[in-house]
Amino acid sequence: MDDNRFNNDERYNNDQGFILVNTQDENENKGEQSSSYDPKKPNKKKRKFRGSMFSYVALALVCSIVGGLASTFIAPMIFKDTTLASKEYTPQAITINTNDDISTVSAVAKKAMSSVVGITTIETQDLFWFGQRDVSGVGSGLIVDSDGYILTNSHVVANGNAKDIRVLFDNGDKVQGKVLWYDATLDLAIVKVDVTGLPVATLGDSDDLEVGEIAIAIGNPLGLEFQRSVTSGIISGLHRSVQVDQVTVIDDLIQTDASINPGNSGGPLLNSKGEVIGINTAKITSGEGLGFSIPINQAKAIVNEVLKKGSYKTVYMGISGMSVEEYEGRVGVKLPVDTGLVIIQVEKGSPADKAGLYNGDVITKIDDIEIDSMSQVKKALYKYKQGDRANISIIRNGNESKLEIVFTKLN
Repeated sequence: MDDNRFNNDERYNNDQGFILVNTQDENENKGEQSSSYDPKKPNKKKRKFRGSMFSYVALALVCSIVGGLASTFIAPMIFKDTTLASKEYTPQAITINTNDDISTVSAVAKKAMSSVVGITTIETQDLFWFGQRDVSGVGSGLIVDSDGYILTNSHVVANGNAKDIRVLFDNGDKVQGKVLWYDATLDLAIVKVDVTGLPVATLGDSDDLEVGEIAIAIGNPLGLEFQRSVTSGIISGLHRSVQVDQVTVIDDLIQTDASINPGNSGGPLLNSKGEVIGINTAKITSGEGLGFSIPINQAKAIVNEVLKKGSYKTVYMGISGMSVEEYEGRVGVKLPVDTGLVIIQVEKGSPADKAGLYNGDVITKIDDIEIDSMSQVKKALYKYKQGDRANISIIRNGNESKLEIVFTKLN
């Protein structure tokens, strides 16, 4: 307890009379003289006891008998409760619940820390009138295979444009890395290093998340000087959409209030079991406690494919288009639908061409996935493999219809 607070409490108690001791006795309260020693008072003479030797012996015998009786019968009756004081006091055991936030965060950090890496990059950027210049970047990553496969954000590796990539491990080693695969639409990338026997993160199931669950982020906020910082919070929301630039919208994100800053990008978001549930990707700078992560389930199929084949290819439709809102703004024509993707061009011989899609058709869904942009089309195609079929919901001449498409090509 704080000393000042204790002193304040003591002063309060003194004012209320709770801990004051009354030093006056009853005689003083009744106006009688105090029984304390006063050197000015004359000593009273004591009466002397006179008697024979027999009298002294008889008196001693009587006292010894009375004392024995008192110790045998009377004392236990008077002091029968004093035996309680001799019992040893056993303090109540204090059990720490391992589900408490502080112990959970500590355990999760201990489990996952060695699988988190720092990533530094150098990218040559064209700065207009200043010419070209090398710009350094920093982010985080997650080891997903012991043979040197690391999952991170696409923007951490400059969407494949980084000319130099270095990976910093928990033990202090720093090695060269190379990009095997990246996709700016998903903001995911996989980096390979020539190191084996690495500690691998445990991937969880982001489909089972619920709002209010504990969330723990590990990464390198603001640079390597704060590498492997741990922050915690909760899952604040699910299925969020964030526009990261003028053309790119990332959908189906996990929202968390665990602190995420530049440099955390590519690092893991973990649950209370230490399982990776997301890859940290963005923060809303206009507000506090608004961080976003890509659900790990979006990356699992990609990771498995890259581990098997060294890269990843999606199925192919063969269209280009723009959102209804953008089309109406550019062309000045009001369409009979509020949302969807207007097809601008269909590639000849493509799966879309063979399915019977035409320029001017408005795609509203691919199976049960709502479509409103090319990035949403691209993201939807990650669900399918070569040879799979899907139903395309369209609006044509104001009428709704469905067409079946077969994904026969990879991109």
